[in-house]
Amino acid sequence: MISPETTLAALLYLSLGGLYLVVIPGAVYFYLNSRWYVVSSFERAFMYFLVFFFFPGLLLLSPFLNFRPKRRVLKA
Repeated sequence: MISPETTLAALLYLSLGGLYLVVIPGAVYFYLNSRWYVVSSFERAFMYFLVFFFFPGLLLLSPFLNFRPKRRVLKA
């Protein structure tokens, strides 16, 4: 039989792993997408730190997110 302490430890590791690999990198992606062209130099250094710190999660989410600019419509 699995003890309650083992189950609690496994749930804690699973939730922290999900937070580190999915939730926070998703928030970092949307933060970078919204602020990339209007940041100050200090904030850009902070962005680089976030990318460095959450790199495994950003790498995990990168195939599923697309932040390419929208297509321009030209009047002909």
